[in-house]
Amino acid sequence: QVQLVESGGDLVQAGGSLRLSCQVSGRFSSINAMGWYRQVPGNQREREMVARIISDSVTNYADSVKGRFSISRDNAKNTVYLQMNSLKPEDTAVYYCNAIVLLGTMRNYWGQGTQVTVSS
Repeated sequence: QVQLVESGGDLVQAGGSLRLSCQVSGRFSSINAMGWYRQVPGNQREREMVARIISDSVTNYADSVKGRFSISRDNAKNTVYLQMNSLKPEDTAVYYCNAIVLLGTMRNYWGQGTQVTVSS
């Protein structure tokens, strides 16, 4: 019913930039919040919240990415973006898009993930 499709992951050198995109499609009333999480393959830790945008202006960032990453959304396209600058090797992970949509009740959806690899 609801699908999240991510794009933009790539291999980049340290100090470089990438822009991730995630488009939400399907049948729903509205999108409450959108965000990006990341997880290192093989790491038992839960997915780490990278950035969230709850409305057009309310945003949250992990301390590790503040000042380097910027999240934004285009409501007309049901798309959320993550601009990542000054990338570091420790940013290497699979990045997952998340959306909380109104479909009768608030429901939580995830994308399939996109790999970001930062070489030193």
